[in-house]
Amino acid sequence: MSKRRVAYYFDPDVGAYTYGLGHPMKPHRIRVTHDLVAAYDMLPKMHVLRPKRASPEDISAFHTDEYVHFLTRVTPETAEELTYHGTRFLVGDDNPGFEGLFEFCSISAGGSICAAQRISSGAADIAINWAGGLHHAKKREASGFCYVNDIVLGILELLRSYPRVLYIDIDCHHGDGVEEAFYTTDRVMTCSFHKFGEYFPGTGTQEDKGRGKGKGYAINVPLKDGITDESYKSVFEPVIAKILDVFQPSAVVLQCGADSLAGDKLGCFNVTMKGHAHCVQFLRQQNIPLILLGGGGYTVKNVAKTWTFETACALGIEDEIDFSLPWNEYFEWFAPRYRLEVLGNNMDDLNTKDNSLDRVRVTALEQLHDLIHAPSVQMHDVPRETVGHHLGLVKDEEGWDELDERLARKLHTILHLLFYF
Repeated sequence: MSKRRVAYYFDPDVGAYTYGLGHPMKPHRIRVTHDLVAAYDMLPKMHVLRPKRASPEDISAFHTDEYVHFLTRVTPETAEELTYHGTRFLVGDDNPGFEGLFEFCSISAGGSICAAQRISSGAADIAINWAGGLHHAKKREASGFCYVNDIVLGILELLRSYPRVLYIDIDCHHGDGVEEAFYTTDRVMTCSFHKFGEYFPGTGTQEDKGRGKGKGYAINVPLKDGITDESYKSVFEPVIAKILDVFQPSAVVLQCGADSLAGDKLGCFNVTMKGHAHCVQFLRQQNIPLILLGGGGYTVKNVAKTWTFETACALGIEDEIDFSLPWNEYFEWFAPRYRLEVLGNNMDDLNTKDNSLDRVRVTALEQLHDLIHAPSVQMHDVPRETVGHHLGLVKDEEGWDELDERLARKLHTILHLLFYF
């Protein structure tokens, strides 16, 4: 298999944060993944980098200043008190104001921004940030365990250099935050494969297609419980192949949420490790600049095994992997089999029982058939801060005074950006 230059972003502090006792999101899974990647001796085969942490100003490229300011100040003690015009930024018990929250967000977001910069500079063909992929975060509020939308920030960075970016989401949950951010532009196509029907966040029907210039550029593939590798592949490959043909993206961002794996504590699919990784393999074969991000995943040992295997897929060495786990610091966690595998179970595949998968596939392909082939853009010189503005992503009117000051300070940062609206 042909070689790719792979950049791998990891901050050793990321595993030290906790959402609280009993919370299903475990940042420590990133540390377990890294230890397993190291045990398989993959680190020397990649450019391993500690990302620069995202600053409040970096995060304000998408999120509102008020919300970012809140995140920098919130603690477990002040979470209830810190409000803006009576509105809570942390919605529900899913999104606690844990100790070190902003530092955790800055690591996640910094990794995705740095990955995008690495890809844009041409220094890497594939960039990995398993601490990223927090796709539910909204412009001014936390949602679904996600506080800062590192994906949107990374895509904004890509848009400084590339005319079109494709975002693909294989998390069990709909990638609502990313879709919402780019809902009105044809420069970013979002495609989400997710469980739909009485399931968080409750969005992502095939009627949700985008709006304005973005109409048709939000693709949703709603699925039912128990989908298997074979069923998943039967819809993933034709839809993504058609997208690549019609949209012709300059770069691809793949959110590899691992709660779509069989046996996940919050998931309801029946996809194995190899079935999940097939999505990475399929995209790697396309020879398009690729960013791999984490996301959901709540059975920690399965998350770590799958992201480790997908790191091997990025390197093109998956055929060399010994599925008997090497010794590592967390070896006992992988009892009783001690193997690099996530197996399927005996769930019924509801997607094939009623032939709904065929209808979903046909509907998605028909939507793509109606699109303009490779929407064109024009070349402009644009400062970094204006990318999100022209896409309609940043700042309400009350935020423009501060933004204008930042623009004035950084007008010397002029980059070529393909741009048209």
